[in-house]
Amino acid sequence: MVSVPPLVTLHVWRVPRRSVGRALVRMAMDPRRLRRLPGVRFGKLLGTGTGTSFGPGDADLTRYAAVVSWDRVSGGDLGRVGAAWEAIATAAARVDLRPLTSRGRWSGAVPFGEPSGGPEARRQETRRGDGPVLALTRARLRPAKALTFWTAVPPVARELAAAPGLLARFGIGEAPVGWQGTVSLWRGAADLTRFAYRQPEHRAVIARTTAVRWYAEDLFARFAVLDISGDRAVLGWREGER
Repeated sequence: MVSVPPLVTLHVWRVPRRSVGRALVRMAMDPRRLRRLPGVRFGKLLGTGTGTSFGPGDADLTRYAAVVSWDRVSGGDLGRVGAAWEAIATAAARVDLRPLTSRGRWSGAVPFGEPSGGPEARRQETRRGDGPVLALTRARLRPAKALTFWTAVPPVARELAAAPGLLARFGIGEAPVGWQGTVSLWRGAADLTRFAYRQPEHRAVIARTTAVRWYAEDLFARFAVLDISGDRAVLGWREGER
């Protein structure tokens, strides 16, 4: 059994258009440096998008992200990697997370361990209403299935954008095509569960996933939000939400 990391951090940076070239250089140079930082179990640098289509046209070249699992609760310091991104960013945010549930793999790894939270644990947490949660999805598409996947996404994205309890959302990707994912933050577990299992378009896509076999590899993880620091607008925060 893979142990659960005591801390996972999400880092997001907004860069000005004049610095997009420098950001792309960082995307090429920093993945290995990120993984070699002291205390890092798993780390990925990611491009982002609006999360409305997941195709190449959805990419946001002015926003970048990192997802990092740490082997100690006092982790989170990106060192020189973080300093390099801060030097070109106009705004940044950090979200500290504790894994609640995780299934699947990312680049062959189990980055968030194997949390014990099954259906009953999710129901208990939903009843408790223990504060904000974050959902992360990631998939490597089968090339032959990409077109059908992209056509299925827009209705789900529209449902997500209007979902009650949604605080923020954006798309993530390791490449413009084929490696796709989402990050969404919710007021509570009940709001996330309501969207995931009761919205018709989302339920229809879940039902199609096994039959169509869109993914060569996929992962879904849910986290308790421990802290949010920095500029929440970088996360795509909804106006009027705290």
